[in-house]
Amino acid sequence: MGFLSVLSYAHKLAAERLGSLGGPQAIAVDATAGTGADTLMLAQAAGAGGQVYSFDIQQQALDRTSERLGKYEYPDRLARTELVLDSHDRMKEHIPAELHGRLQAVMFNLGYLPAGDTSVITRPESTLPALTAALELLDVRGVLTIVLYPGHAGGAEEAEAVQQWASSLPTTAAQCIIYRQLQRSDAPYLIAIEKKQL
Repeated sequence: MGFLSVLSYAHKLAAERLGSLGGPQAIAVDATAGTGADTLMLAQAAGAGGQVYSFDIQQQALDRTSERLGKYEYPDRLARTELVLDSHDRMKEHIPAELHGRLQAVMFNLGYLPAGDTSVITRPESTLPALTAALELLDVRGVLTIVLYPGHAGGAEEAEAVQQWASSLPTTAAQCIIYRQLQRSDAPYLIAIEKKQL
């Protein structure tokens, strides 16, 4: 049996946090909706009664996410999902104040929309504030996953900025890990963060 892909490992970490709760306490964010794969997984893991917020700056991404959710064969088992056409660095403005500090999982899948406009990419100037907001929104022991793509134009710079941001977090506030293939410097990799205190 081989190692999990970086995306599969991110899904595993998020699903474990959500699956241990279920129901109205299972709240998650997909900060970069893209094709909807992360949104669907979060909605499955949170289950009926849970809540998922999914953000993207491209309507095409939200349309693809909606289509993916609509094709799921057991819609009554999915969490309520709100698709938000806005930048991920404004997530706190869209999530009700009473849910701040109560999220179990926030997922980022950076880069660009597959089969979309590859000139529209995530950038550190919005990604870093979004990561800070995500950490504030998490409950203690909540998990933040960030899949990084250093192989595309602008990707290496964003990955470096995110890694520096994560490395600077105090160990009293969060525990950070990296999951990556060492033989390829341009391979996608994962940074995962567990919140330790409010």
